[in-house]
Amino acid sequence: MDDAETAILDPSRAKVKLQADNVDICYPPVFQSGGVYDLRPGAMSNDDHLCYDTTGVIICAIGARYNIYCSNVARTYLIDADRVQEKAYKVLMKAHEVAIEALRVGNSMSAPFKAAFSIVEKEAPEFLPHLTKSVGAGIGIEFRESWLNLNAKNDRLIKAGMTFNVTVGLHNLQAQKQTNPKTRIFSLLLADTVVVRQKGPENATGSCTKSFSDVAYSFMNEEPEEQPQTRTGASGVEVVYSKTALRSDNQETKEELRRQHQAELARAKNEETARRLAAGGLGKADDHTCMRKVGEINAYHNVDDIPSSAQLKLQVDQKHEAVLLPIYGLLVPFHISTVKTVTSQQDGGHSYIRLIFNVPGAGFSVNDLPAQKFPRSIFVKEVSFRSSDIRHSNQVVQLIKTLRRQIAQRESEKAERATLVTQEKLQLSKGRPIRLSDLWIRPPFGGRGRKMPGTLEGHTNGFLYSTMKADEKVNIMYGNIKHAFFQPAEKEMITLVHFHLRDYIMVGTKKTKDVQFYMEVMEVVQTLGGGRRSMYDPDEIEEEQQERERKNKINGEFQAFVKRMTELWEQPQLKNLELEFDIPFRELGFHGVPNKSVAFIVPTVNCLVELIETPFLVVTLSEIEVINLERVGLGQKAFDMAVVFKDFKKDVLRIDAIPSSSLDGIKEWMNSLNIKYYESRMNLNWRPILKTILDDPEKFIEDGGWEFLNMEASDSDSEKSEESDEGYEPSDLEEPSESEEDDSDDESVVESEQDEEEEDEEDSEEEEGKTWDELEAEARKEDKETGDESGSEDERRRRNVKATGKARASEVRGSRAMPSKRPKIR
Repeated sequence: MDDAETAILDPSRAKVKLQADNVDICYPPVFQSGGVYDLRPGAMSNDDHLCYDTTGVIICAIGARYNIYCSNVARTYLIDADRVQEKAYKVLMKAHEVAIEALRVGNSMSAPFKAAFSIVEKEAPEFLPHLTKSVGAGIGIEFRESWLNLNAKNDRLIKAGMTFNVTVGLHNLQAQKQTNPKTRIFSLLLADTVVVRQKGPENATGSCTKSFSDVAYSFMNEEPEEQPQTRTGASGVEVVYSKTALRSDNQETKEELRRQHQAELARAKNEETARRLAAGGLGKADDHTCMRKVGEINAYHNVDDIPSSAQLKLQVDQKHEAVLLPIYGLLVPFHISTVKTVTSQQDGGHSYIRLIFNVPGAGFSVNDLPAQKFPRSIFVKEVSFRSSDIRHSNQVVQLIKTLRRQIAQRESEKAERATLVTQEKLQLSKGRPIRLSDLWIRPPFGGRGRKMPGTLEGHTNGFLYSTMKADEKVNIMYGNIKHAFFQPAEKEMITLVHFHLRDYIMVGTKKTKDVQFYMEVMEVVQTLGGGRRSMYDPDEIEEEQQERERKNKINGEFQAFVKRMTELWEQPQLKNLELEFDIPFRELGFHGVPNKSVAFIVPTVNCLVELIETPFLVVTLSEIEVINLERVGLGQKAFDMAVVFKDFKKDVLRIDAIPSSSLDGIKEWMNSLNIKYYESRMNLNWRPILKTILDDPEKFIEDGGWEFLNMEASDSDSEKSEESDEGYEPSDLEEPSESEEDDSDDESVVESEQDEEEEDEEDSEEEEGKTWDELEAEARKEDKETGDESGSEDERRRRNVKATGKARASEVRGSRAMPSKRPKIR
């Protein structure tokens, strides 16, 4: 359906010289097969795959619009049709032709239906109950003009210039000797757009053939089944073969080739890993630590700088970032970074303020404290004040919290910027730069206020993104771009260009390696009317057409920008950067959970990406060591993917909850890119595994490298161990009796005899245990001996319960030792 819609919207693919902006679809193309058919005008395609089985029927209906005028065509394709299907189709084709021929000036609109009805009644009356109640309707600006309906009751006259969608169908017919539910029931449909002229009807879609020889396909083998097939014959279309056998052979051959290729990749991968580990190429983890030493902080460099006040009360000096506390008649300053928490509570008309400071031994880093500079000093851990001025105390607490937040944000930005790599200076283009306007950026700029779109410009050595605000600018150097992506909107709401960088840059106050510029292709529309709208509603159709036009326009603007940037990157001064825009392959995509929500993950030429949901996912394929597919097995609806990088100090990337239906496609994709993958039935804890490899890489190589992930090899080893266990006979065990040997070796043991033996064993085990009466007698005897016979009724009841528990425990132990009643199977 998607491919057909794309072909309609691009007239050049049909070798027609029409402007693409004037071409649109009337409705999503309809494809029906597999026994589920709907011949009504409002039918929709379902999510099932097309059925190509014997006696299968495929109905295709396509409606296109040019300059707001509609047209429609429908055809039926038959696979290995039987006699009933062939007869039904030929009768339907004749009825369709006579219905078109009856569209002449002066005839009533019931004439086409009567003509089609008479043909079916004359040549195949058994099909009359299955004939559609109408043979079409008028078509024009509206896809279906109901007042021009071609049925038996419409007596309006046909006039020159009228256009009709002539649709004739037979629904819910039954094929001969078919038990397959997908091919037992079938329907047939033919439709054409016909214009009424003075000289007669003109079939505007008649160039699309509908003859039986052109729409019927045969895959059945006309030769006896015993004869071998020649798959490499040179007899053209006359060569026939068994479709089922051919598919299974191809599938087995494909899987076998994939296994052989993976075995070769395993050997090459282990050799490559061994060489890299031997050379010490374990990779470097990103370990950027920038710690600020609070011991070097001074709120005031001189005592004279401390503000004086006649009133001894709590004060906040925002200029010097200090809190002034009244202690013993003096205002003692504390830098705001030494304050850990501040709280305020009200009780009995007073406000209690509590300040807790960062001190040694309170879980704070030693490097962040002046403990080493003043080892013999005593540090204040906590200070509390009581104030009768509740308003002033609340104001002070709020100021302290705000100042702490500002200082923390500033220091965080400093720490982030300290790890940034110094980039070259942006060189603006002398002429007009390559520009793309009205773009939004992700991650967005921080701060409050209304967010604004900006403009992305391509200059001599980098991009410049800027908005109307002077402080909202981002420079992206071409030399810092590792991967560039262009993803047009298809099923998404946005069209985007995305840059994955080599080194971090700052976007506002955020440090990031991924910067994205996008534009929304659809606007939010809220329908005020509560009623349900028809799919043929003119307003609805106009809105959908406007959305498609907007999407095509935006995609075209991005496409032109990408094309011009590609031409710029091919210039000699930038060619060595090897920059190009990757476009994701949607047909190879799959759903998974890389972070917290389900996302659609798609591969590109060099990466595996997810660019819609945040945080973004960009995995460079050349940095992947191996991929382990976990929780793979029969009965599993989903599996997980663990991506192990060549840098063993980097955490393993997990993509969870991938549908099992995507397994074969993912395997084929990885195999085509020479990526070694393994399969396992359970999830692995990768951190200790990688730590073990880093601690002793030589032992990892000696043990076979990554082959410990090979599930097939481990299964064969377990089978060998089971065989060796079967051959082992302990010498200290007694020889089995003849009856037991007969029991274990004879496969035709009668079930009733086995049940009798088991019942005897159960009876003997029950006799060994004590009865309830015996246990109660023992309890009474113990009571007499201990002199507790006169005890309370509650105590006796507790003792009985205790005795009962022992009896039940013995019964449970006995039941666990009982042999199963199921027959023994070798």
